[in-house]
Amino acid sequence: MKSTTARRISLSVAVVAALTGVAACGSGKGDKAAGGVAIHISPIAALRNAEQSTDKADSAKVRSTTSIGNLMSMTANGALTWGDGLKGNLTITYTGGQMAELMRKAGTASMEARYLPGAYYAHMSDAYAQHAGGKHWVRYAYDDLAKLGGASGSYMKDQLQNSTPNQSVKMLLASGDVKKAGEETVSGVRTTHYSGTVNVADLAGKSGNLSKDQLSALKQQLDQAGVTTDTIDIWVNDKNLLVKKSERADTAHGTMTSTAYYSDYGVKVSAEAPPASDTKDFADLLKSGGTVAGGAGTRS
Repeated sequence: MKSTTARRISLSVAVVAALTGVAACGSGKGDKAAGGVAIHISPIAALRNAEQSTDKADSAKVRSTTSIGNLMSMTANGALTWGDGLKGNLTITYTGGQMAELMRKAGTASMEARYLPGAYYAHMSDAYAQHAGGKHWVRYAYDDLAKLGGASGSYMKDQLQNSTPNQSVKMLLASGDVKKAGEETVSGVRTTHYSGTVNVADLAGKSGNLSKDQLSALKQQLDQAGVTTDTIDIWVNDKNLLVKKSERADTAHGTMTSTAYYSDYGVKVSAEAPPASDTKDFADLLKSGGTVAGGAGTRS
């Protein structure tokens, strides 16, 4: 594996981390019930309760699947906490697309990712470590990603630092066409299913469900990801907690579909930085190898 390929893989891993189950816009389109009933005041209030309750729940176990055109398909499993900055651990497995091929060249189809408030860490293979000074962990500081990627880097930084399960509920509140799709059982739990489509071009004219600043930030994120419309489905249990979320969107890199399941809210989650002796900083990796020749695409 050439050093240029190693650097390309490093950049690709950084980008794709923003598309895991932690991402606000990273989760396959659920089937809508025919003839859904338009949501009025009471259901909107229910969604607000779900957004607040899920945010306050602090932590959960997460499992998700995501695909983006021919760029990649992947699964993510683990646990996250978001009460004091995003922290947690996910095992990410690349199952297809360009990312799976890059990871194959790096000697592994999966990796462990550790999330901390200021950075996340990706554990790579022995084959990769040979081209990274013998280090198995790559540290990605969010500020470095923002500087490296410009607008798309700022988008990645925001996604990695602020993505929590309740973000999809905020998206629905912003959509303006939410429907109650019925009562369903998900993972053995009775839930209420809501569905809606966010039209990015129309967001600026929305009012009432989100503040002007929230709408502006949301529109900017979706614009940077190359998203024009995003269809979202969520399933909420009787404790106002998100059990499942599903999204489908056309992006600059093809159709994105993803589904995430949440369980065990309040689970204890601990995440620590790996040993410094086995960690290579992404910024240093770039400096030592020169300019990155490219990388798997961002959602911008």
